[in-house]
Amino acid sequence: MNKPPTPILPPYLNLDPKAAAAKLPDPIGTTRFAKAAAFCAKGREDLARRGYAPDGEKRLRKFSTWEVTRYLIPVAPAHLRRVLKSNPDLPQGEGDGGSKWFTLEEVLTLRQHFASEGVSTKEYLPYRPEGLPAKIVAVANFKGGVGKTSTAAHLAMSAALDGYKVLVVDLDSQGSMTSILGGKVVDEWQTVFPLIAKDYAKAVRAENAVRTAAGQPEIPMDETLTEALEVSPRNLIQNTHWPNIDLIGAQLNLYWAEFQIPVWRMALRSWPLWDGLGNFLADEGVLDEYDVIFLDTPPALGYLTINALSAADILLVPLGASFLEFDSTGRFFDMLYSTFASIEEGENAAQRAAGLPEINFEWDVVRAIITRFDASQQTDMANVIQAYFGDFMNAHRQDYTALVGQAGEQVNGIYEADYREFNRDTYVRGRETFDRTYAEFKQLLIGCWWRDAAMRGEQDG
Repeated sequence: MNKPPTPILPPYLNLDPKAAAAKLPDPIGTTRFAKAAAFCAKGREDLARRGYAPDGEKRLRKFSTWEVTRYLIPVAPAHLRRVLKSNPDLPQGEGDGGSKWFTLEEVLTLRQHFASEGVSTKEYLPYRPEGLPAKIVAVANFKGGVGKTSTAAHLAMSAALDGYKVLVVDLDSQGSMTSILGGKVVDEWQTVFPLIAKDYAKAVRAENAVRTAAGQPEIPMDETLTEALEVSPRNLIQNTHWPNIDLIGAQLNLYWAEFQIPVWRMALRSWPLWDGLGNFLADEGVLDEYDVIFLDTPPALGYLTINALSAADILLVPLGASFLEFDSTGRFFDMLYSTFASIEEGENAAQRAAGLPEINFEWDVVRAIITRFDASQQTDMANVIQAYFGDFMNAHRQDYTALVGQAGEQVNGIYEADYREFNRDTYVRGRETFDRTYAEFKQLLIGCWWRDAAMRGEQDG
């Protein structure tokens, strides 16, 4: 008679403590962290350069006639060829026969030509009312891994392909957005840190003028604050390999701002610490130089995120279709309420006493976006999230596709991926999910602008 087979035990039973101890390393000191960080820095640099040209520079690929006429300029391929033939001064692209390849700079030039010479009923240039400032878009959630950076990057690239001039501000000291856009940031003086320091320094200088007149001691101005007063957008904004995307980058030392901002606030309680970023963008003319400004925030509701949210006109909140991310995002909204309502309550008592207008935080629109969506497994949960968040939710759910994974391995956005590396249908399907996300965002964007323009017309009238 055969014996029954001996059951296989789970791998976590009958472990030998002595053998386990023998596999342990010597106790870890702090210097080992430095070694690990150095290894990671080298690896990060090597991996990031997968998307770079052989000479070490990051360049945007060219776009084929098929892409230009399908996605970028609403004309038929044959008509584009006729226009190029009859206008030899226009960019002619590279390549033989009917298949030409164009840089994005050349595409932007072609857009301008069609906008002035083409059919008036077609949108060759995106809607942008004259005389209104750029719209500021914060992408935020204090849970990590929900797709904040990838959402901000792909929306920025979508807007650039659509013809808008874009500024991206990386507020996350991890610097992932900076890596995607090929930015180079040596220290915190090439991040948003000095611009917030400048806002505080200007407030101190104004306060000291009052104190001097009253015979009171001044607040000290240290070397950091004195140097910050000389900072301009030219010091911080860098070009990227996208001709119409600029960047204010980030690096690890930016995290120091989270410790320094509350110290400054304690020294000058009247300084509105939440306004530093918004004041810089408005006072330094940045809002007049761009169409859309995207703020990529760290996964925490710290002082940098508060600055981003205070400056923003539009707030986008990415989350995955899972209970934990739904729960975390709900707590994020709760913390937003607590934070900004407490600022309003605390500041407005003094504002009323001084006869000044009250502080009132408002956003044009807020939308939660489901990212990395798998319809085969997450539809029910996504429907629940949609039901509870209601009008806060985007209608479109952003699928995770092979195009996303492969582009991520090259430290690129999906719009930087060459469609020839994919099956054509795979590329079209993968791109469609981000195009639909951008379409829904653009509807919000132009709606906000149109409403602003209408309100301005009423005021002018």
